Amino acid sequence: MPSLQSNPFSADSFVRVRGARENNLRDVNVDVPRDAIVAFTGVSGSGKSSLAFGTIFAEAQRRFFESVAPYARRLIQQGHTPHVDEITGLPPAVALQQRRGTPSSRSSVGTVTTLSNSLRMMYSRAGIYPAAAVSRLESDSFSPNTAMGACPRCHGLGMAHTVSEASMVLDPTLSIRDGAITAWPGAWQGKNLRDIVAVLGYDIDAPWQQLSRADRDWILFTEEQPVVEVVPQRDRIAKPYQGRFWSAKSFLLHTLADSKSPNVRQRALRYVDTGPCPDCAGSGLKPEALAVTVAGFSIAELNALPMTALVDILRPIVAGDGTAVSSEVAVTLAGDLLRRIDVLLELGLGYLALGRSTPTLSPGEMQRLRIATQLRSGLFGVIYVLDEPSAGLHPADAEPLLLVLEQLKLSGNSVFVVEHNMDVVTRADWVVDVGPLAGEGGGEVLYSGPTAGLAEVEASITRNYLFEADRTPVTRGELRHPLGWLGLTDITRHNLQGLDAQIPLGVLTAVTGVSGSGKSTLVSQVLAEAVGRYLHPDPDDGPVLDLADPDAEIELAERMPVTAVTGLEAVDRLVQVDQKPIGRTPRSNLATYTGLFDAVRATFAATDEARARGYTASRFSFNVAGGRCETCLGEGFVAVGLLFLPGSYAPCPDCGGARYNSETLEVTYRDKSIAEVLGLTVDVALLFLADVAVAARSLETLREVGLGYLRLGQPATELSGGEAQRIKLATELQRARRGHTLYLLDEPTTGLHPADVELLMLQLGRLVDAGNTVVLVEHEMDVVAAADWVIDLGPSGGDAGGRIIAAGTPATVAAHPTSRTAPYLRLRLPLPLRLPLP
Repeated sequence: MPSLQSNPFSADSFVRVRGARENNLRDVNVDVPRDAIVAFTGVSGSGKSSLAFGTIFAEAQRRFFESVAPYARRLIQQGHTPHVDEITGLPPAVALQQRRGTPSSRSSVGTVTTLSNSLRMMYSRAGIYPAAAVSRLESDSFSPNTAMGACPRCHGLGMAHTVSEASMVLDPTLSIRDGAITAWPGAWQGKNLRDIVAVLGYDIDAPWQQLSRADRDWILFTEEQPVVEVVPQRDRIAKPYQGRFWSAKSFLLHTLADSKSPNVRQRALRYVDTGPCPDCAGSGLKPEALAVTVAGFSIAELNALPMTALVDILRPIVAGDGTAVSSEVAVTLAGDLLRRIDVLLELGLGYLALGRSTPTLSPGEMQRLRIATQLRSGLFGVIYVLDEPSAGLHPADAEPLLLVLEQLKLSGNSVFVVEHNMDVVTRADWVVDVGPLAGEGGGEVLYSGPTAGLAEVEASITRNYLFEADRTPVTRGELRHPLGWLGLTDITRHNLQGLDAQIPLGVLTAVTGVSGSGKSTLVSQVLAEAVGRYLHPDPDDGPVLDLADPDAEIELAERMPVTAVTGLEAVDRLVQVDQKPIGRTPRSNLATYTGLFDAVRATFAATDEARARGYTASRFSFNVAGGRCETCLGEGFVAVGLLFLPGSYAPCPDCGGARYNSETLEVTYRDKSIAEVLGLTVDVALLFLADVAVAARSLETLREVGLGYLRLGQPATELSGGEAQRIKLATELQRARRGHTLYLLDEPTTGLHPADVELLMLQLGRLVDAGNTVVLVEHEMDVVAAADWVIDLGPSGGDAGGRIIAAGTPATVAAHPTSRTAPYLRLRLPLPLRLPLP
C-alpha cells in the first residue's frame, strides 16, 4: 500500500484495522480516519463491503451489544463476530444499507420516519372534535395499525374484498353441475359442494339464471353451514359421508383469510372485487378518528398529501395567524413536524406522502428516509456506514444528498460510504480502494489515503474512472435506427396522467428522470403489463386477442390504464430483469438458478462409479433425500442457539459443510467430488467443466457479465441485487434466440463499479444487435450516453412529474433547454455531438 500523501488527520484520529479476514479479505491492515467522509471503492465483489460492513460495522455492533444486559440481548437481532485480529479507535456505528421497502403494507413513509407519531399526537391533543364527541381520543386511535384505530371492516388495511353475483358467476347460462359458480373450488371439493347443494334440494341441472333470486342469494351469500349426508352418485365403492356446505362468499373470504398458498389466494382474488374500503374510504381508520380535524383536514387527508403541500398547511399553525389551530400544543407539535419534514425536502423527497406504502418505494428512497431520520437524531461521535447512498438517484438528486453527508460530518460524525458513483467519491476526504479484482483476485487494500493520491496507484481499476482529466467520453458504434414503434396512448397511473409514449423497437432505450418522475411506472408497470397481457393473456380477462383483428388492440387497451396500444405484433417475448433475489433461502444458488447444475449432476451420474452404484442425477442433488446429508438436510450448516449470546451457524458436524453424505462424496469427476465442484468459482469452473458443453456455455456467459468471482454454490442470500440481476441476464443470454424479445431492466447498474458497467453494456448491446429491444430505467449517465434513444421524464417528482420532457437520441436530449438530465448527459457525450436521427 503506498505511503499516505498530505495526510491532514492526526495520528490518534484513526480507526485501525489489523488482520481482517472476512470473506475474501486477505489479512488486511488498514487505517481509516474518523470525523471524515471515507469512500470504500473497488470493483463489484472486491471486498469493500466485507471491510466496511462485515468487519468495521460488525465489530462496532458486537461491542455495543456486549454493554447490553444479557437478558435484553436475547430480544435483539444480533450480527456475527467478524474475522479480525484487532480494531482500535472504533466509535459506535450505525449502518444504513440498501434494501427494498419492507414487505409489510402497513409500513409507510410516516412510520419509517416516525413523523406519523407526531401527527397522531397533534390530532389527539390539538384536533377539533365534533360536538357529539364524548372525550378526546388517544393517539393510537389515529393509527390504522392498532386495535383502537383500525377500521373494523378492513382491519386497518384500507382495502376491502367485496363479492357480487357477477364476480362469482361468470356465465349464468350454465347450471351448477356444469360449473356456473366459478368461485367455488375445482376438482373433488367443487363436486362435493355441488352434491351437497343437490341434497339440500336445489336444482343443479337448471341454468343458473332460471333459479329464483332467493335460491341464488342463499347459495352465494349465506353464512349458514349445514352438514348433510352425501351419497356419492358416480362411485359405487365410496361410502356415504357428512358434507359441510360453504356458500361461495364464505369459501372465498375464508380462503383469503386463512390460506398459506399464494396460488390458491391468487385464484380466489379473481372472483372478488378489491378496492378502497367503503366504510373508511381507504384510510383504514374508524369513523370517530376521521371526524377529528386539524386546519379543516382529517388525518387521512393530510396523510395523502405530498409533503410539499403538507408544510403549507403546517406553517400557519406554527405562525398562529388565526386561520388554523393555534393552541400551544398544536404550535409545538406542528413546529416539530415542520423541522423534520424540511430535512426530507432538502433530500428531494417532498413528492412523497406520509401515507405512501413502503413496498412502493425504491431502495434509494428508503435509504434517504433513514438518512433524514438520523440527521434529526442529533447524534455525534458516531460512524455512519452507508451502502451506496447515491444508488437509485438521478445526478440532480445526488447533490442534496452530498450536502446531507457533509452535515453529518460537521455534526461530529464519521461517514463511511461504500460507493460506485465517482461523483460521490471525488467529494470524499479519504478513499480506501480494495481490489485489484473480484473474489479470490481481490481482498487487498490497494490504497488508503486522501482522494487525490489514488491517481498514483497503477493497480487500481477505480482510478481510471475517478479523475475527470483521465476519463474518456463513452465510446460506441453508430446509433441504431428503430425498426418500429410500440405506442401507448393516454397512460393514466400514479403520476402519469394522460401520457403518450412511443417506445422504439430494435434499439437500446434509456428512460431517465429525477426520482419519482414516473420512470418505473412507465416501464416496469404499464409497458410490462401491456406486452405481458398480450403475450400471456389471463383467461379471466377475456378471450385471447388476435392482432389481425383491427379492434384487438383497442380491446387490449380497455383492459389497461391506456386508451390505445399499437405495435405489439412486432414483439414475440417479454423478459423483465429486475433486482429481486434469485431465491430466498441458501438452497438457491447461482448453479441451480442458471440450470448449469443439472448438467453437472448428469455428468457425475454418467461416471463409471455412479453407474456401478446405481446412482442417478437426483443422487447429486442436495435438495432431496438420498444423496444429501440428513443431519443438515443438505444445507451444509446447522443453527446453534447460545441463549444469552447471538444465535449462530456452524458447519454441519457430519458433512463438514459439504451438504452431501459420505457415499455421494466418494463419486468423483476428474478427481473432484460434487461438493468440491460447487466450491469452484465461475472462472475456475469454466476450465474444469470445459468438456460439459451446457455448463461451459452458461459459465462463459456468467464470466462475460463480470461474475467470474462467484462460487457456483454461493447461496442466493449472499448475493447483492446487482449480482442477482446479472445472473438473470446471463441466464437469458445463454438461451437460444427465438423471435423478437423485449427486455425491460430497472436500474441495472445498481451495485456495479464503472468497469462492471462496461461489461454489462457489452452484453446488452449483444441482445440489441441480435434483433431485440432493450428498455432500461437508468441514472448512470455513461449508460444513457451509450443508448440509442432516451426518454426523459419530469420535470420533478410526484405530482410535479409524469411528463415526457424530451425524447430522442442522447445528443437531442442533452441539448434540451429545460431537461434536468441534459446538463449531466452533456458531460458524458463524445465530441462532436452526434446528430439526431431524421
